[in-house]
Amino acid sequence: MTPQPTPESLSEPTSSQPSSANTQMVTTLVRLRGALQAARLPLEIPGVAEQRAARQEMVDQLEDYVLPRLMTIDAPLLAVVGGSTGAGKSTLVNSLVGRRVTEPGVLRPTTRSPVLVHHPDDATWFGQDRLLPDLERVTRATNDPEALQLVASESVPPGLAILDAPDIDSVEERNRTLAAHLLAAADLWLFVTSAARYADQVPWDFLRQAAERSTAVAIVLDRTPQDAVQTVATHLARMLASRGLKDSPLFTVNEAPVSEDGLLDAGAVADIRGWLESLAENSDARAAVVKQTLDGAIRTLGRRSHGVADATAEQVATVRRLREDADAAYDQAVEAVTKASADGTLLRGEVLARWQEFVGTGELLKSLENRVGWLRDRMVNAVKGKPQQADRVTVAVESGLETLILEHAEAAAERAAGSWHSLESGKALLADAGEDLGRASRDLRRRAERSVRDWQADVLEMVRTEGAEKRSTARFLAYGVNGLSVALMVVVFAHTAGLTGAEAGIAGGSAVLGQKLLEAVFGDQAVRSLAERSRRSLEERVRGLLDAERARYTDLLDSLGIAPDAPDQLRSAARRVDDLRFAQSQREAGPAS
Repeated sequence: MTPQPTPESLSEPTSSQPSSANTQMVTTLVRLRGALQAARLPLEIPGVAEQRAARQEMVDQLEDYVLPRLMTIDAPLLAVVGGSTGAGKSTLVNSLVGRRVTEPGVLRPTTRSPVLVHHPDDATWFGQDRLLPDLERVTRATNDPEALQLVASESVPPGLAILDAPDIDSVEERNRTLAAHLLAAADLWLFVTSAARYADQVPWDFLRQAAERSTAVAIVLDRTPQDAVQTVATHLARMLASRGLKDSPLFTVNEAPVSEDGLLDAGAVADIRGWLESLAENSDARAAVVKQTLDGAIRTLGRRSHGVADATAEQVATVRRLREDADAAYDQAVEAVTKASADGTLLRGEVLARWQEFVGTGELLKSLENRVGWLRDRMVNAVKGKPQQADRVTVAVESGLETLILEHAEAAAERAAGSWHSLESGKALLADAGEDLGRASRDLRRRAERSVRDWQADVLEMVRTEGAEKRSTARFLAYGVNGLSVALMVVVFAHTAGLTGAEAGIAGGSAVLGQKLLEAVFGDQAVRSLAERSRRSLEERVRGLLDAERARYTDLLDSLGIAPDAPDQLRSAARRVDDLRFAQSQREAGPAS
């Protein structure tokens, strides 16, 4: 026969923590909870699912148990009865209370609310603002797993509350989730298994967690045939010892018929009831159980937080890489458009043809070779263009710039998407983006048209403003505001003279011609200033267009809410918890002898 364990077998009696120490620990743990909540893990990277679960478990345990228990350290001991399907948990609870307070599940899975049985004098301890605050309090039987059914019973001694939880291995996921939720909020696990189920893997996963957290645990081997009690109990005791639970009390309940009320004979559960009553009556033993479980939970929270911090750091690093990939793609596009709009690339094809029509380039280039000074004085005679020809150049420039911007925007989108596709996290983000980020935005052409026209309007206004005092001169009148604006655009497009061979001669010559035309009207210094301002205005508009395209990627990353300092904040919060635990243990140990 298994010897009856005593309350002291769980832990040595110890006094409650001083309220000031509890207050300090509560403050520190609230900060840890905030750091855990800020440690977001939205990206799909290896191992993230496990850390997401760990993070949520820790937040839940802080909110459901650790913080409420610290703030109500003298509340009754909460014993949660958990275990496998068909182990007889509800029948055991009813038998311990002495009446039917919870309905055993006839059909599996049974979905119902957990039931908490307490002494009437302890009712105030289990209000909505106390343990398990997310569960609605009800006083009637219900199938709502989001509710906690409270049952007051004189047969439960003051200082003790018993909670019947769903099956930990239920085929219904929310039953399993709720069971784990409730066990994490327990001061004491009363773990129920049976001769047929005691070696199952799922219960041992929970018991392993209990051992790791130093949770106070008592085991009930239920529904065991009389002739198998010794064998099964001995084997179970060895399993407990090998898994770090050798000090956990082990009770046995023989397989026996139940009454019409669904109760076992009182004698069958007398050992368990007597042990629970002794815990309730002995304040030191009760405090020892609470302290053991609470300290273990807090220690484990501090340790596990570093794993979440590491996972968050991976998220930060992944976001940084994805952002760098997007930036590199669009920085390259900005550089390419800026270069192509200044090295003479645009002074070919349609733009060059329309410009030559406008200024009669062939004759003027011959004159340029030997008679630049003469050109300055007689430019008005050289210009062959008409106002409508200037407009044709403007339209050609607009079309050329738009095409240039669109081509490089498409290339940048393709490069960025290709880089993101190389990472599982980037691939998942692209899939959830709601649009094809591998292509330029659908409205980019319209925005590019507007932006180029706005730039051309800027150039026109610069020329108009610069020529305010020259509007009556023959040179200004001969060329006109539109013509001078076109000349300024041509100068901007061949700023670096980056072309080679015959093409360079044509484009470069066109730019020189445009510059000489402008100098003939405005003078050298004014032309340099106009060209620089026009070039800067164009670069700003191009950058604005491509930055808006880039933002489709970077906004997606920003929406994840991953704070770069979240890992450090979490580690710091965990260290503060550990430091406070150490300081409290030193105070409890007293001065060294």
